[in-house]
Amino acid sequence: MTPVQDAVASALQSEHAAVYLYGLVEAYAAPTRKAEIATYAAEHRSQRDALARVLSATGAEVPAAAPAYTPPEPVTDPVSAAKVAAAVEDDAAAAHRNLLSQADGDGIRHLGVTGLGGAAVRGARWRAALGASPVTTPFPGIRT
Repeated sequence: MTPVQDAVASALQSEHAAVYLYGLVEAYAAPTRKAEIATYAAEHRSQRDALARVLSATGAEVPAAAPAYTPPEPVTDPVSAAKVAAAVEDDAAAAHRNLLSQADGDGIRHLGVTGLGGAAVRGARWRAALGASPVTTPFPGIRT
């Protein structure tokens, strides 16, 4: 695979994980968050599908979702669910930032910006709900 295809595949894998883990988050989240979680999961599914289409169009193999994904910490209640959701968004932001760094055209760049921006906003909303401060970083997607 080319570096661009690798970056698209990596972003796709982060979206597969996000879709799966949002199912887990929903199972433990506060009832008032159910609609928000459904919206966020739909956004990840849309991004996943767009990335898969782009990768397929290049002739590269499209990685399938794993049977399961392990959350970064156990999910046992609404607070731990929100923490996992924030971590999911951090992972997605990092994958899409990497995609942007490898982008070789407007279509890939658009996917990277859409993915990074969406993950940054969703992650900030989860951190705000957790009472974290600050809720975001100056450059989302950069691992420290």
